[in-house]
Amino acid sequence: MKPIITIEYCPKCGWLLRSAWMAQELLTTFADDLGGVTLRPSEVAGSFIIYIDDEKLLDRKEFGHFPEIKELKQMVRDKVNPGKSLGHADRK
Repeated sequence: MKPIITIEYCPKCGWLLRSAWMAQELLTTFADDLGGVTLRPSEVAGSFIIYIDDEKLLDRKEFGHFPEIKELKQMVRDKVNPGKSLGHADRK
């Protein structure tokens, strides 16, 4: 069974579009590796947490900022398909 990513975002902060864009990027990059991406509005103000299945991958508050899409793709790749090349996103 392929992993499912959940992006929990604060709707009051206006982070739906950012979440949807990240979901689109992840679904495009990991089309063969993911079972889906779910967007979940949070009841906690300022929340932006990304889970793979039920395991927390990233919490914006702990991370200190929103991840760049390159960083996020690398984190997801390391969990779902470590051997996958991300092309230009692998370059520093």
